[in-house]
Amino acid sequence: MDYYSRQDVLLNSAIAVSDLQHQPAQWVTKALLKEVCLSPKPGLVDMNNSGAHRDMDFSTFVSSISAIVPWLDAFYQYGLSFPLQQQQNFLTGIRPIGIECEHAMFQATHQVNTHKGGIFAFGLLLGAIGKLQQYAQPIDYQLICEEVAKICRGIVKQELTGQQHANTVGEKLFKLHQLTGARGEAESGYRTVREISLPVYCQMQSDGYDEETSLLQALLYLLAYNQDTNLVSRGGLQGLAFVQEAAKQLIDKGGICHPKGRQFLYELDLALIQRNLSPGGSADLIAITWFLAQYP
Repeated sequence: MDYYSRQDVLLNSAIAVSDLQHQPAQWVTKALLKEVCLSPKPGLVDMNNSGAHRDMDFSTFVSSISAIVPWLDAFYQYGLSFPLQQQQNFLTGIRPIGIECEHAMFQATHQVNTHKGGIFAFGLLLGAIGKLQQYAQPIDYQLICEEVAKICRGIVKQELTGQQHANTVGEKLFKLHQLTGARGEAESGYRTVREISLPVYCQMQSDGYDEETSLLQALLYLLAYNQDTNLVSRGGLQGLAFVQEAAKQLIDKGGICHPKGRQFLYELDLALIQRNLSPGGSADLIAITWFLAQYP
């Protein structure tokens, strides 16, 4: 079953996107499905294999998305009802929704972390969109990202710089390598997406390539330039450097546009699996890329 057919089947069976009241939440659902269906994704779970993961597969991701979907409207509704005159405490109020959403995910996946990063990112994006909707003005991706940046202002300093003891993987990697991970991306208003993957995706679409091909090319650029903390946690800075250099070499050849572009990605997939490397941060960003493209 191909990229498009698999999504149609899931949307008509396992994932009840029609139950969501708000279009942004429906788009998030589709973004999560498009990410897992996109194949081949080097080192990541897709329709071909489980990448460098032994505790999850495609069906695990479908179960996870099914568990997340009911919470998406809540993120959006939180932003929609947030007092505009109140500039602080947005994160404090939205976090309990994120925690409950995570609990639902872990229950559905038998404690496997499939979408924790995605819940963090899309919870913020939906909350920001809900807040912006209160102004009753046209919304584009720049406004959304600026709002997320405002909401997350100071989060790296508060949650990473100020930590005496590193408890999470993100905190440890910040202490070791000053990598800010998902928090840094959010505080920057998803600069990596805005400056790298989204322009590539939109240019590919403008040039007449289909959605799947456009997303694969955008993913290749993320592999080349994203400071993916998932790669560092598994393979150190050497693992990150390996993936970035390999992706840049493929880009120099034309990437997915090369006649053997897909074969190159298959080969890179095998190389990452062999090295136990999984660019999970880039997987989240490619889903965000498609989502923000819906707000031109």
